[in-house]
Amino acid sequence: MPADILPIAFSLTGPIPAAFLGTLSAGDLPVSLAASTQSGPGLGTYLLLVIAPMLLGLWAQFRVKSAFGRYSQVPVDSGRTGAETAQDILDAAGIRDVSVVEINGMLGDHYDPGAKRLCLSSEVYRTPSVAAVGIAAHEAGHAIQHARAYAPLGARMALVPVTMFASQMLPFVVMGGFFFQITGLIKLGVMCYGILAVFQLITLPVEFDASRRAKVILGEMGIVNAGPEAVGVNRVLDAAALTYVAAFVAALGNLLHLLLALRGRDSEE
Repeated sequence: MPADILPIAFSLTGPIPAAFLGTLSAGDLPVSLAASTQSGPGLGTYLLLVIAPMLLGLWAQFRVKSAFGRYSQVPVDSGRTGAETAQDILDAAGIRDVSVVEINGMLGDHYDPGAKRLCLSSEVYRTPSVAAVGIAAHEAGHAIQHARAYAPLGARMALVPVTMFASQMLPFVVMGGFFFQITGLIKLGVMCYGILAVFQLITLPVEFDASRRAKVILGEMGIVNAGPEAVGVNRVLDAAALTYVAAFVAALGNLLHLLLALRGRDSEE
């Protein structure tokens, strides 16, 4: 994803703004592990609430890479590239103020509602493949959501500033709370994870709706046929959907783990 804080992205790392891409990554494990080794939840709880969601996320990323790798090699009979597909969909929806641009980076495709730009990676932008048109249509779906004032998208955009702030503060807050035994910081960490969980929850209908729109529009406009091409689009977008679910599960798991750790500390005082 690019540096702008408002993109809605099709990404291998999950549907979150670029400024806090690493929020729910393996880099947070030392923070959660610190919580486990101090007081409160034990190793089994840690494995269930932290490690299991992390493994789900890795599996989801593998599925996206696999689906994209497979269907980026399957051409569409219509011959439409990702860029042409996105522009066709925007034109059909009567959206004239969104530009389709090419960017670097594999699967960094996103719609930026702040700049009204639909940004496609080179492989998607230039390629007439099943994967490319599926991803392009998904991002065009976000542009349609924006133009139609889709309420979950508006809520997600409104939460971006506070979510970005929470994600940036989280490692310092949680580590400081446990290493220096400052309960107030731990409670602030709980609030940060709560914000992230709400953000990821709101992201789910935004992403699912964009994929639903993409599947319908591609068929209606004849960009993909009703046979193997439609199946391929479904597999690519469904694999991406799992990454959004994994991101929410990870945020919720970390939140519950921290709450249990905090309860354990309170019971000892």
